[in-house]
Amino acid sequence: MPEPVGPPLADRTHFMTNLLTRVPKRSQPGVATMVRTIYKQLSPEEVHAQADRVIAQLQEHFPQAAEVLADALPDILAFTAFPVSHWQKLWSNNPLERLNKEIRRRTDVVGIFPNRAATRRLVGAVLAEQHDEWAEGRRYLTFTDDLATETLPSSNILEAAA
Repeated sequence: MPEPVGPPLADRTHFMTNLLTRVPKRSQPGVATMVRTIYKQLSPEEVHAQADRVIAQLQEHFPQAAEVLADALPDILAFTAFPVSHWQKLWSNNPLERLNKEIRRRTDVVGIFPNRAATRRLVGAVLAEQHDEWAEGRRYLTFTDDLATETLPSSNILEAAA
């Protein structure tokens, strides 16, 4: 079985929690605000430039936090390889957490399943229902002609990680 290429993509919330464990409590609000400025930029180039500036600032006072941030950049900035209009939807795993919560709610209603096949049928039905809602109802990501005019950064995620 092939080994994974790298760590799984980190979402913003869990990454921030991990990063702030490397900083004293009194400095955590300032560091969190500084890191959040990375996500406020309007283009991929600006995002990466701001990330470099934040790493440089952290390096002075919190080198361990700077190292964690530098190591995680390919994962936490992976969203910049997509059109800007999709960024807000891509940098969070909230839809996945919402789906897991719905599966848990439905399985809690049933309580005890007679066998694994029954569990698979219920979870499969929930997933099919969610798929239909995303495909036909409210689209989570819309692909329109205006996306064709948006340009992607010249370097891809793998080049940025190198």
